[in-house]
Amino acid sequence: MPKGQNQKLKLLYLMKILSEQTDDQHGITLSELKKALLFYGIQAERKSLYDDIESLRLYGIDVEFRKSKSFEYYIANRAFELPELKLLVDAVQSSKFITHKKSNELIKKLENLASVHQAQLLQRQVFVSNRIKTMNESIYYNVDKIHTALNENKKINFQYFEWAVDFGGTEKVIKKLRHNGEKYRISPISLAWDDENYYLIGFDSNAKIVKHFRVDKMKNITLQNESRDAECSSERFDLAIYSKKTFGMFGGQEENVKLSFKNDLIGVVVDRFGKDIFITKNDDDSFIISVKVMISQQFLAWVFSFGDNVKIIEPQKVIDQYKTKIAEILKEYK
Repeated sequence: MPKGQNQKLKLLYLMKILSEQTDDQHGITLSELKKALLFYGIQAERKSLYDDIESLRLYGIDVEFRKSKSFEYYIANRAFELPELKLLVDAVQSSKFITHKKSNELIKKLENLASVHQAQLLQRQVFVSNRIKTMNESIYYNVDKIHTALNENKKINFQYFEWAVDFGGTEKVIKKLRHNGEKYRISPISLAWDDENYYLIGFDSNAKIVKHFRVDKMKNITLQNESRDAECSSERFDLAIYSKKTFGMFGGQEENVKLSFKNDLIGVVVDRFGKDIFITKNDDDSFIISVKVMISQQFLAWVFSFGDNVKIIEPQKVIDQYKTKIAEILKEYK
């Protein structure tokens, strides 16, 4: 039988057909395989298809067959199972920092990991309350540049903006550059995920302190020839310990704080600070912990959210900050 010009691609197209059209619920017969290959200009004999399927098995493709009215071949196992793909699609769909456009692009790529039949099951709309998709698609390129800087041990420069309201006649939300547009010079330490936002944790070479930056608010990132500061080394900076001290990715003065919790909030304490904390009994209804935290508005708001179930015991200056904040709030309602 004369071979067509696409004959050398037969094995590749056979793998493509099986991957796209079959799964453990949907098979394809040899006659259907021959017809599908013919669409790509490839002729095939039944015996050669047996040999080709065996070659795919030897390569590592899990091609199985079952007997119905005739023998049907299908791919039994894939790199990702359908429930795993559904989980990934749900995560992409509900993610706050991924734009609608990029969500659709990523889901289309995930669909390519399944058969056409399974792909229909991945076209899901996940509703999550209070979820607003980001409008800044440059976050993907920002993340890539930050990873490059981490891998190459380089500092980065960038501008940083915040959202503001323009009251110049047509009230609208605008981007306002911080530091009058001057660039930050930062030694990246790590990327972190908090409250469904991406943050860069880095050491500010000028201020000599660790800072956080929302990745979607960073502009014009450039890698520098200068190596990162020594403070970024794992010997000097423990990200796990640091994350326990920080609330809402907002910095502040580090303090050793003693807190009293009602007993039924032990789960909240473990979720926030981990299991390796020193706990002492306060009375029959409460316990006390001592932890290091960054004293920020977010920390005070976190304590306030538990009402009288949590009490700051010391230091006094943190108690005073908390009382002042409560007084300021009450003043607004007088």
